[in-house]
Amino acid sequence: MILFDGKQYPAEAQSDLLERLESRINRTLALRTLDREAVVRALDALSSRIASGEFDARIEALAAGDAARYKEMAVAATRRDALRFRLALELGDDAPSQLAPPYGLPRVRVESRPLGTLFHIAAGNVDGLPALSVVEGLLTGNVNILKLPSADDGLTLELLSLLIGLEPSIAEYVYVFDTPSSDADAMRKMAALADGIVLWGGEEATRAVRALAPPGARLIEWGHRLGFAYVSGYADKEAELAALAAHIAETRQLLCSSCQTIYLNTDSEAAARAFCREFLPILDAALAAARAPDPGDAAQATLRAYCRRLEEAAGQTDRRREVFRGAHGSLTLCADRKLELSDMYGNVLVKRLPAPYLLPILRRAKGTLQSAALICAPGERAALTETLLRAGVVRVMTAGNASVTFGGEAHDGLYPLRQYRRIVNVEL
Repeated sequence: MILFDGKQYPAEAQSDLLERLESRINRTLALRTLDREAVVRALDALSSRIASGEFDARIEALAAGDAARYKEMAVAATRRDALRFRLALELGDDAPSQLAPPYGLPRVRVESRPLGTLFHIAAGNVDGLPALSVVEGLLTGNVNILKLPSADDGLTLELLSLLIGLEPSIAEYVYVFDTPSSDADAMRKMAALADGIVLWGGEEATRAVRALAPPGARLIEWGHRLGFAYVSGYADKEAELAALAAHIAETRQLLCSSCQTIYLNTDSEAAARAFCREFLPILDAALAAARAPDPGDAAQATLRAYCRRLEEAAGQTDRRREVFRGAHGSLTLCADRKLELSDMYGNVLVKRLPAPYLLPILRRAKGTLQSAALICAPGERAALTETLLRAGVVRVMTAGNASVTFGGEAHDGLYPLRQYRRIVNVEL
């Protein structure tokens, strides 16, 4: 389905609607200014409806077994006070200021304005992410064109349609298309209208979008990044390992903040093997207790595991890797130190990385670093945190909170609302 001017259309109407899109956007940019407070009011009303239980069944279907936490996060993210806090933190005082530059230059007015039109190309690995991306565009006053991910299950249209119902002025600032990425002509037409392209995706997607982006359009890339855990002692071993296992199971390692590799502060193979033998039953228990993965995801994970076993039987696997298999997941002990993507869905890489090598090894992955779940003795935390930050990590969290969202957090080390605005200067 397509959302255009607040109305839903079948996918077959795409060509006709794309022909009308430029004139619609130009009329909005010429004649309208989106009232930020109206957007905040609509989101706050949505927050109240979520809190009242209106969407409990939808949330339960998306997050079975952890619905209460997801509901709490959704309410907190759309509440008026949280939105105002975020706007103040990320954008500061948006009011125009008048400056008298030195050296006799003219007096100028300096102010923040929307980029104009944002084209959002969202990933489908997080439920609600496409709608969140559009909300950020609305908060910054932009017209938003959204290409839905193939995995979207209708939640995005449901949320954005509801938001338009709460605040009708939003309608001409939101255009949603369920265009497949293979439709290069339609993608190019949408990109041609954009002042900024908001991309949630990996290297392959980034290369494809750069090829179709018009000259001068701001390309704003979010992900894919890699998360990991660093284990160097414990404050409460049992609780911290259980929290790490729960994080891996709950996220299914699909988020940029998810743990793909567990680094151990040791150079001892025996110590690393002992860790794998100890942690595997803890991980297995967490995976058994977590919600069942999507059938398609489960099939992919099973197929990858089967292929790996065939490779092992044929002697084609890296002999420097030792696999510890459980009933629901696995740990692969590797001889190298490279930060890389795991097989996900409870299949975690384990590598030895003594603290003196922490920064130089992580610097080799500086373009993909995101979150570190740090498990260590209390006396080590400050020094290890500083090393991780100097290496390029942008989030250092405890094991259980590695993927927790909170007011004031950045996306990959940047405040997104700032990326969706521009600074203009006007001589007085």
